[in-house]
Amino acid sequence: MEDREEFVGGVNRVVREGGVVRRPAGAWSGTVQRLLAHLRAAGFGGAPRPYGLGADGREELVEYLAGEVGHDFAAPQVRSDASLVAAGRLLRGLHDASTGFRRTPEDVWQLPPREPAEVVCHGDAATYNTVFRDGLPVAFIDFDTAHPGPRLWDAAYTAYRFVPLYAPDEVEHTLPLPEAGRRLALFADAYGLSREERERLPAVAAERLRALVASMRQQAQAGHPAFAQHLAEGHDRRYLTDARWIEEHF
Repeated sequence: MEDREEFVGGVNRVVREGGVVRRPAGAWSGTVQRLLAHLRAAGFGGAPRPYGLGADGREELVEYLAGEVGHDFAAPQVRSDASLVAAGRLLRGLHDASTGFRRTPEDVWQLPPREPAEVVCHGDAATYNTVFRDGLPVAFIDFDTAHPGPRLWDAAYTAYRFVPLYAPDEVEHTLPLPEAGRRLALFADAYGLSREERERLPAVAAERLRALVASMRQQAQAGHPAFAQHLAEGHDRRYLTDARWIEEHF
């Protein structure tokens, strides 16, 4: 068909056909579909509509959200204060809408739930999973890694990607320390973090990065080619360097 595009992400290859995105389904896809339906019913418009699973159960179908994806901090739409504020508010809206999600014993999550399970975390609410329109974030995509957990667990990773909190050796994307601190406070204001949450955020960000590395290595050992490639490219070393830098300077 003519109105068709193929997108290759860090892990998955997905296809858009008209207004529908077809993506590989996992054991968790049914739970994710139910979560997306709940978010829509709760009035949160910053996530794709769920359209169910394909006839053979191998594909998950979701709404295509038009716009630009901010692949990393080099993307101009990611760098503005207005974008950072909008990302914080969008994540808060997602979390608030998720609080009424009814969990069941049959739920399957790709990432393990974490306590306290205050909300359903996106799990990867980063620049590369954010749809921008007119230079501002309007939606998150790719909910494969959604899982119940603390608000701060999700917010810390979004801050890491959007502020960003990258060590100085990441020359193209890093910020001077005072500017990173200013933007971190701006994100915390936009999300509405409490004083106690603000104090804990750097430590949680470092913990979140180490958990990411552990998950990547586990997936690579299980034979997942995308994660094996990430390790070969040094992504794990990058995250561990950033975790140490965050702990030392924040």
